[in-house]
Amino acid sequence: MSDAVLFDARDDGIAVITLNRPETRNCLARDVREGLYAAWDRFERDADLRVAVLTGAGEKAFCAGGDLKEMVDTGMGVPPRDMFPLPYDTVELSKPTIAAVNGAAFAGGWMIAQACDLCVASTSATFAVTEVKVGRSSPWASPLIHMIPQRIMMEILLTGRPITAQRAYEIGLVNRLADPAGLLEAALELAREILAGAPLSVRAARETVMLSTEMGRSAALKAARHASEHCYNSEDAQEGPRAFAEKRPPRWQGR
Repeated sequence: MSDAVLFDARDDGIAVITLNRPETRNCLARDVREGLYAAWDRFERDADLRVAVLTGAGEKAFCAGGDLKEMVDTGMGVPPRDMFPLPYDTVELSKPTIAAVNGAAFAGGWMIAQACDLCVASTSATFAVTEVKVGRSSPWASPLIHMIPQRIMMEILLTGRPITAQRAYEIGLVNRLADPAGLLEAALELAREILAGAPLSVRAARETVMLSTEMGRSAALKAARHASEHCYNSEDAQEGPRAFAEKRPPRWQGR
């Protein structure tokens, strides 16, 4: 894996993926994109890794967005569909991801933070969809309507003006805030809370949320019931109640 994206496979089942180009504000240049594709693939394939935390190196930026110089040099029009490695979109993942936003998350930086399941932000972080400022567009922002109110989404996209981490938390874009020095630990703590759950239950819960954003009420209920059958029929579904009755921590097997 290139040094543009660092990969730390921790013994506790958490992968920490770090965009490592602070000198360019971790923008999504080719080497970062390729490194991120490789990192997501490694995370998905490693059965010992159950949650990923994505962050950026340095204090100024999580990710400043696409490489505008590359866009000029190539005369880029519509970006290729597979240009950016987005979890659950251009990258197939079945496990939870957490964005740990350490600084500016602008344009493509907002895009990859938005694509993660959860978001923890430093109190010094800022967020912006800046495409209107540079004559580009942000079709990737359409799922935002399931995260924040329409009028707020409209203002963010039409003005391109940054919002603070506190504001992002207030509108529901960010799950938790942390002091800059404690950001990674706050993200790891959230990951550990997920790890405490049964693996198949976590997977079914994730699928339930995503199905609910894609379908109407009745269709989502039917699909979610189907997605939960593997969990209900697993050994862990018997282990959980047994451990509770015996007043001991459950020993999850993921099957």
